[in-house]
Amino acid sequence: MRIISLNAWGGRLHEVLIDYVRQADADVLSLQEVLRAPGADGGWSIYRDAGLELPQRANLFAEISAALPGHDGFFCPTSRGELFNGDSAIAAEFGLATFVRKSHSVITQGLDFVHGGFSADGWGEHPRPRNAHCIRVFSHEQASAVTIAHMHGLRDPAGKDDTAARQEQAAALVKLVERIWPGNEGLVVCGDFNVLPDSATFAILTRLGLCELVTGNGLVDTRTSYYLKPGRFADYMLVTPGVSVAKFEVVETPEVSDHRALLLDIG
Repeated sequence: MRIISLNAWGGRLHEVLIDYVRQADADVLSLQEVLRAPGADGGWSIYRDAGLELPQRANLFAEISAALPGHDGFFCPTSRGELFNGDSAIAAEFGLATFVRKSHSVITQGLDFVHGGFSADGWGEHPRPRNAHCIRVFSHEQASAVTIAHMHGLRDPAGKDDTAARQEQAAALVKLVERIWPGNEGLVVCGDFNVLPDSATFAILTRLGLCELVTGNGLVDTRTSYYLKPGRFADYMLVTPGVSVAKFEVVETPEVSDHRALLLDIG
């Protein structure tokens, strides 16, 4: 089974992103920073916040769904706000997306907020709401199940250092996983955590018996050339000892976001 985790960056590198998800052959694709705008036209829109303007794909979830017709897609919103096409406002949702190959069976799932709650009237104040999605996937080829959870950690304008909110976020993630994971099968936890490698987040996650693969393999960079700030860690993937790691890669090329994709093949 191939599991890929990626912060999609709102689809800002749209063409190469769509090409990558088509050819990457993921059984489970866990995406952060995905937008959905039912009823809106496809194409580009603009996100505006405090003088900042960023191009976004308002219907990125639908575009990736179309690129992966052999997968079931699950969209998990944290907030609903406005994007803009010229002077016209577009109502859009922002959150996580999980795609699972249809030959596998999703036999249990859970979704919850790890920070704040759903913001129905705007993107929310910083640090904005964040959620996590946890699924049990049964592989008919392997005749066994694995539990997979991913999270988009809160963004604090002050930086990636530990805060009480981040520790509460990690504890909420553990609580969600414990609701879904039976404990006697492999567990994979991944995502854009928005923390540093020495964060208390990882001490909290060790309660689940997880081992972190990025730093555990001596890797020092999960960002691409599109990320120009110092501090090259954001994305992580953790597994329990019961997960047979056939391959783990922090994907350097193609660059499909300001984050690198994390790719895990398990036996």
